[in-house]
Amino acid sequence: MKKVLSIAGSDCSGGAGIQADLKTFSAHGVFGMSVIVSVVAENTGRVIDMQDIAPDMVGKQIDAVFEDIEVDAVKIGMLSSPACMEAVAERMERYMPGNVVIDPVMYAKNGSPLMRREAAATLKRRIIPLADVLTPNIPEAEEITEMRIMSAGDMECAARSIYEMGAGAVVIKGGHGAGSALDILYDGGNFYRFDTERIYTKNTHGTGCTFSSAIAAQLAKGKSVQEAVGEAKAYVTTAIRHALPIGKGNGPTDHFYELYRKGLREYAFEDSVGRR
Repeated sequence: MKKVLSIAGSDCSGGAGIQADLKTFSAHGVFGMSVIVSVVAENTGRVIDMQDIAPDMVGKQIDAVFEDIEVDAVKIGMLSSPACMEAVAERMERYMPGNVVIDPVMYAKNGSPLMRREAAATLKRRIIPLADVLTPNIPEAEEITEMRIMSAGDMECAARSIYEMGAGAVVIKGGHGAGSALDILYDGGNFYRFDTERIYTKNTHGTGCTFSSAIAAQLAKGKSVQEAVGEAKAYVTTAIRHALPIGKGNGPTDHFYELYRKGLREYAFEDSVGRR
């Protein structure tokens, strides 16, 4: 079984962050592991508060995984502070894992900031060059590039600009755009478009986490970047189409829809007298 590590913040409501990553890994048949960098008190409607884990402890969690288990891919999500970014970057440079997918999480679904503004420079300098695949949404890409993105052409320009910062490939996600749900991948040589009909639902909590984790899982299983992005796009589209109306705000996607549709085996256990 392939093994994939998520380095990200937690979401106690279960729809995003580490919790969404582990669900996505399981849905893809890979073994999920986690390094928690921040504990976030959030639900489908708001972020109440967040508390960062000490950078030293972040590094030790990464050490604990790599000294014992072979890691086939790494997904990096929320990194709120420059100190946390430095701790993660140092360990990635030490262990040199393959298939690093980075989702530069800056905001929660409701717009609450999850990355300190002063961390943007460190993100560009230390984190983006670590990425085999970087997956910003349009607002994140605008902040990284300091440009407005109003069209597919702008998305391509932003992807090229971020690629030049050191990322191996860049996927600009079009969920915040208008029209169809268009994502654009740039690998340094070619642009690839992944376009689906937009699904109009408020229940999209954790879609970015889910998408990037699905890419990491597919890369761990040997898919090319283009194949991994295509498979992840199909997976997250299904998860959104069957999103769950849980909570009062933006509900989560259904990470296990295909499993539930095909049927989860229900085990019947015999008791001590042989009855079921």
